[in-house]
Amino acid sequence: MIQNMPKKKYTFIDLFAGAGGLSEGFVRAGFSPIAHIEMDKYACETLKTRAAYHYLEENDKLDIYKKYLLEKKGGESGQKLWDQVPATIIDSVIHATIGSATINEIFQRVDKLKGKNSVDLIIGGPPCQAYSIVGRSRMGKDVEKDPRNELYKYYVRFLERYTPKMFVFENVLGIKTAKQGEPLKDLQELVASAGYDMQMQVQNASEYGVLQKRQRVIIVGWRKDGISSKGQKRFYPILEKESNSYCVMRDLFSDLPRRKAGEGSLTAPVHYSKDLNDMPYLKESAIRNEKVDFTTQHIARPHNANDREIYCMAIKQWREKRKQLDYSKLPAHLQTHKNTKSFLDRYSVVDPDGYSHTVVAHISKDGHYYIYPTPNPTIENVRSITVREAARLQSFPDDYFFEGNRGAAFKQIGNAVPVLLAFKIAKEILKQM
Repeated sequence: MIQNMPKKKYTFIDLFAGAGGLSEGFVRAGFSPIAHIEMDKYACETLKTRAAYHYLEENDKLDIYKKYLLEKKGGESGQKLWDQVPATIIDSVIHATIGSATINEIFQRVDKLKGKNSVDLIIGGPPCQAYSIVGRSRMGKDVEKDPRNELYKYYVRFLERYTPKMFVFENVLGIKTAKQGEPLKDLQELVASAGYDMQMQVQNASEYGVLQKRQRVIIVGWRKDGISSKGQKRFYPILEKESNSYCVMRDLFSDLPRRKAGEGSLTAPVHYSKDLNDMPYLKESAIRNEKVDFTTQHIARPHNANDREIYCMAIKQWREKRKQLDYSKLPAHLQTHKNTKSFLDRYSVVDPDGYSHTVVAHISKDGHYYIYPTPNPTIENVRSITVREAARLQSFPDDYFFEGNRGAAFKQIGNAVPVLLAFKIAKEILKQM
C-alpha cells in the first residue's frame, strides 16, 4: 500500500501541528518537514521524538530508537533520545502559541530553519473547539469571544509570507456554520487576497482505509498562478473512496495482549500475540511493521465498580441489539449524573464488527465513550480502550510514541488527523507538485 514512495523532496510547514498525525501522512508520502509549530508542551515532545525517529530511520540507526523505547521510564521526557540526533532536527519543533505577540518571532525561527529552501506546502488545522458542536454547547455565549475563532487569520499570514504552491487546512464540520458561516467566508476572502484558490470538501476517514467514522472538513488551496510540473493547473486532489471488509476487533485489536481495567504500562514494551502475516490490515496500513517488532502504551484506565457494571450492560446490549446504552434508562443506583436529559449516549461501545465512532479529545477525561467490546463481558474484565488501541483507531503506527502522561497521550490522539487519511491526501497532492 505504501511501497515505492519517492525520495523526500518537497517541503512543508505544519501549523497547529498537534501530535503530528497530518504531518506523519505527508512524511510517509515523501514530503520533508521544515518546521512544526504547536502550543501544547507534550505534543511538542511527541513531535521531537517522532522527528528523531525519522532521522534515525533514514540513517539506518533505528536501534537507537528501539533502545530508547525499551529503556524508557515513566515520567521521563524524551531528552535521552533527542540528544542522540542533530540539534537542528529537534529545533524544527517550535513550542509556541501562534498569535499577534509571537508571530514575528516564529517567522524568524522558520526563516532560519528553511534557509534558502522554498516552502512547497503548508498544512495544519487551527484548534477546533470554538467550531465544534460540543465546544459550543459547553462554552455557551463565551464561544463568540474565544480567541481560537481568529486563528485562521494567522494561517493566512503564513501563506502570505512563504507563498507555498499549495496548502491543506483541516477542521471540524462546525467551521461551516460557526457564527453563521462568517469565519469561513472571511477565510475564503483572505485566501483569495493572498493569491490562492481553494475548495472545501467533507471527507470521512472510513472511506480511505481508517477503521473509524470520522468526518472532517479538508480545505485545499493552490496559488492562482500555480502550474504543476506537467503544465496543468492545480486542483483539489481526487481521492478514490475505498471499501474494505476489515473490522475493529478482528483486524485492529486482536493481536494486542488482553488487558483488564488498570492494567498495562505507559512505557513498557508490549509483544504481539499474533504474527504480522495473520494481521493483513495492520500490514497494509503500515500500523504494524517489522522495523520495530513491539509496541508500547497498551495501558488501560482503572474504573470503579459502578462504571464497570454500566460497561457490562452497554456491551451486552450492543452485542445483542446493536444499540448503544441510553443513560436515562439505567437502574437508579447506577445513575451518578444528575443530567438525564442530554448526553444520554455518554457510555458507548466501540463497534467490534465494523468501524469505531469518532475519537475525540474528551477521551483524555474518561473512557466511557470508548468502551472496549469485551467478548463475554463480566464486572472483572470490562474496560475502556487503551492508549495504543486509540492510536490504532487513528491509524498511527505502533512505533509512534506519545510523550507525557496517560491523559496527555489520549488528548494528543483525540485531536489528531488520522495518519492514513493524511497519507491519501498527500499522495494525490504529490502528483501535482
